[in-house]
Amino acid sequence: MVDLDFSRAFTVNSRMDPVLSTVRLTVREAVHTLSSSEDGGCIFSTLGSLKRYLGETENPALPEEQEEFARIHFSTFLRCLVGKLSPDWLELLPDGQLEELWASFFLEGPADQAFLVLMEAIEGAASKVVGLPDHLGNRLQRENLAGFFPQNYFPLLGEELLQALHVVVESLRASVDFEVSGWCVLMALLPLLPVAGGLDCSVSFLSQVLGKACVHGRQKELLGVLVPRLTALTQGSCLWQRVCWRLVERVPDRAMEAVLTGLVEAASGPEVLSWLLGNLVMKSKKAQFVMTQKLLFLQYRYTTPVLRSLLGYLAMDSQRRPLLIQALKELLETWGSSSAIRRAPLAQQHYISKAILVCLAHLGEAELQDCRDELLASLMAGVQSHLDSSLPAVRRLGMIVAEVASAQIHPEGPPLRFQYEEDELTRELLALATPQPAADSPSEAGPPVAPVTAETTNEEMVSSGGPQAQPEGSDSELDSDDEFVPYDMSGDTELRSSKAPVYVRDCVEALTTSENWERWEATLRALEGLIFRSPAATQEVSVELAKVLLHLEEKTGVAGFEALRQRALVAVTVTDPVRVAEYLTTQFYALNYSLRQRMDILDVLTLAAQELSRPGRRQKPPQRGPPGPGPQPGSPATPAWQAVVEERIRSKTRRVSKGSAGQGPAADPNKFNSVAGYFFFPLIQLFDRPLVTFDLLGDDQLVLGRLVHTLGALMYLSVNTMVAVPMGKALLEFVWALRFHGDIYVRQGLLSAVSSVLLSVPAERLLADLPDELLEAQSWLADVAQKDPDEDCRTLAIKALLLLEKLRDKLLPPPPP
Repeated sequence: MVDLDFSRAFTVNSRMDPVLSTVRLTVREAVHTLSSSEDGGCIFSTLGSLKRYLGETENPALPEEQEEFARIHFSTFLRCLVGKLSPDWLELLPDGQLEELWASFFLEGPADQAFLVLMEAIEGAASKVVGLPDHLGNRLQRENLAGFFPQNYFPLLGEELLQALHVVVESLRASVDFEVSGWCVLMALLPLLPVAGGLDCSVSFLSQVLGKACVHGRQKELLGVLVPRLTALTQGSCLWQRVCWRLVERVPDRAMEAVLTGLVEAASGPEVLSWLLGNLVMKSKKAQFVMTQKLLFLQYRYTTPVLRSLLGYLAMDSQRRPLLIQALKELLETWGSSSAIRRAPLAQQHYISKAILVCLAHLGEAELQDCRDELLASLMAGVQSHLDSSLPAVRRLGMIVAEVASAQIHPEGPPLRFQYEEDELTRELLALATPQPAADSPSEAGPPVAPVTAETTNEEMVSSGGPQAQPEGSDSELDSDDEFVPYDMSGDTELRSSKAPVYVRDCVEALTTSENWERWEATLRALEGLIFRSPAATQEVSVELAKVLLHLEEKTGVAGFEALRQRALVAVTVTDPVRVAEYLTTQFYALNYSLRQRMDILDVLTLAAQELSRPGRRQKPPQRGPPGPGPQPGSPATPAWQAVVEERIRSKTRRVSKGSAGQGPAADPNKFNSVAGYFFFPLIQLFDRPLVTFDLLGDDQLVLGRLVHTLGALMYLSVNTMVAVPMGKALLEFVWALRFHGDIYVRQGLLSAVSSVLLSVPAERLLADLPDELLEAQSWLADVAQKDPDEDCRTLAIKALLLLEKLRDKLLPPPPP
C-alpha cells in the first residue's frame, strides 16, 4: 500500500522539473528501503539522508527541494513510518537511536501534516480530535503527557475553536479568500465555499467537534472557555452572532441536547443565550424539544438562575414568545395533575412551581387573556390537588402558586389569599414573580403579589409602603414621661370575676352548659391540673369528659385553645387509659366526625402513650409531641425522631465516675405495658373499611398517613412489653398491604413503622416468630432504597436495612477464620 500511494504521488508530479524529480526519486528509494530492509544500520542511514530535506542538518537541501518534500512527499513518507512502527522494528538499533530519529520527523516537520497522519493511525471514525485524550490515555497509561489530560486538553481545544472562529469572522469581514495556514488542525479542516456576492464559511467541522466534546461530558471544560469569550464578542457584533448561530445550528441532532444543556448552564443570562442561539428553537425541532420539554419537565437539577435564563430566552423575542405561553400551559397542567403530585419528587414539584412563576413574570395581561379559561381551569384543579396532599410543603406550594397565578391570570377577579409559614423557599418563590429588569419583553408583565402569611397584620400591610408620619402635636410628642421609671408589673395576675370549678364533675357541667364565658375559659385552663390532682374523681367521669373535650369548640377566642384542649384530653387518657382509649379508638372510625377531630384523636393517643411509657413521670407531665419517625403535618408539638432515639440511647448508657453516686429518681413501672393493646389494635383493625364520609384508602390519605405514623410511634413505645410481638406482626402485615401506596407521607410512615418493629421487638423473637415477614420486608426495603422517587423514603429504607443488617450480625455466629 505504501508503494502504491507513493506511485500515485509520483504519477501526479511526473511533469516536474529535473531538480524536483531528484527529490521524488530519493524519497521513493527511501520508502522502498524502509519497506523491505531489516538492517538497522541501513534504515538509520536512509532516515538520516532524508533529514536534510527538513533543513535540520549541517548540509540541508536546497529550498526548492525542501518545499517539494514538505508539500508533496512528507505525508506519504510519514504514513510509511507509521506503518513500520513496532517494538521489534524500533529495537533494530540499541539505546533508542532509531526511535529518536523516527520521532524527529513528526516533531520537526510540518505540524499539520504530522497531526493528520497520526490521527489517521488512531482507530475510531467519529471526531478523533475529541477522542484523542482517551486513546492516548489507554495506550500510554501513566506515561501520558499532562497536556493530554482531559482537564488540560479540552480548554486548549476551546481556545483553538475560538481561533478558528476568529479566522472565519475576519475572512467574512474582509471579503477575501481565506487561506488555511499554520499548525492548527482545526483551521486546516475549515473549508470555504464561494457563493455569489461574497464568501460563506462552513463551520460544520467545528460544530461536530463541539457536539462530540459535549456528548463526552466535557461541557464544563470546553464551554467554560468558549462562552465567556463568545459573550464578549457577540455583544456588539451582529457578524459574530450570525457565526455563533450557524455554529450551533450545525451541531448534529444526537449532540444537540448536550450542547444546549451546557450553554444554558454556562450562560450568565437570557441575553447571552439570545446572542449565542438566536432563534434556534424556531429552526430546529430537536432544539425546541430540549428547551421547552426536556429541561422543564424531564430534568429538575438546574438552579433558579439557569431556569430564569432558559425562560427569559424564550421571552426575549416575539417569535419565541408563543413557545413560552405554550410552556406555561403545559407546566400548569403538569403542576395540577394529582398523579404527579403523589408520585413526583418534592424537588421536581418545586422546580415546576418555580418555572410557572418565572413564566408569569414574563407574560403580560394581554397575552394571558387569550388563554385565560384554560389556565384558570388547570390552576383551580391544581390548587385542590395540592391542598389535598398530606405533605405541608406540597400544600404550601399550591397556596403560593395559586396566589401569584390568580392575580396574574385574572387580576380583576377576587384575589386568593392563604395563610402559610414564610421561610426561605417561600421568599424565593415570591421573588420569582417579579420580572428581571434586564429582560426585554414586548409586553408589560403583571404586578408582583405580596405574600400574606399568618404573621402579617393589618398594620404591617398599611405600613408596607413606608413609615407613616405622625401629625404635628400628637400625643407621642406631648406626653413624654421618659424621666419616670415604669413600675414592675410582671408578677401581677389577671383578676377574674369567676372562679374555676374545684371538682372534675363540675368542669364537665361548666364546659357544656355554662353561659358565663369567663368561667368557661377558667375551667378550660384549670382542667389539666385538676385531673392530675383528682385521679379517682376523674376516672368516674373520664369517658364523659373525653367526649366533651373531643367535641369542644372555641367560642370566645381563648389564646392557645387547641393546646389547652389537647393537654386536657391527654391528661384524662393518662388517668384512665383503658376506658378512654377504647372510647377514642371507637370514635376514630365512627360517623359524623371531621378529619380534624380524627387527627386529634391520633395525636392524643400518641401523646398519652408517650407519657405512660415515660419512667419517673411527675404528677403534672411535661407535654411533648409523639415520638413519631418524622414530623406529622398539622401537629404543633412533634419532636424529631432522632431526638427520641438519642434519649433512648442515653437512658441505656452506663456512665462510670469517681466519687459518691447521687441518688436518682425513684423508678416507676412502665404503665403503657399493660394497656398498649387497647391503643394499638382497635386502630389497625378497621382501616380498610370505608364509611360514607371517611375512606382511608380513598381520598382521606392525609389521615391515613397520620394513622401510619401513630401506629409506628405506638409500636416504638411498646419496647419490651408483652404485647410487642403480636403488635409487630400485625404492623408488618399492615405495612405489606400498603407498601405500594402512592402518597409520599404514607410511604414514609410505613418505612418508619418497619424501623419501629426492628427497634421494639427483641431480636430473638423477631427471628423466631417473624422470619417470613422480615424476608418480605427486606426485599421491599431494598427495592424502595433504589427506586423510590422521594429522597426521604430512600433514606428511611436504607436506615431500616442497616437495622436488619445489625440484627443479623448480632444473632448469627461470625464466619470461621
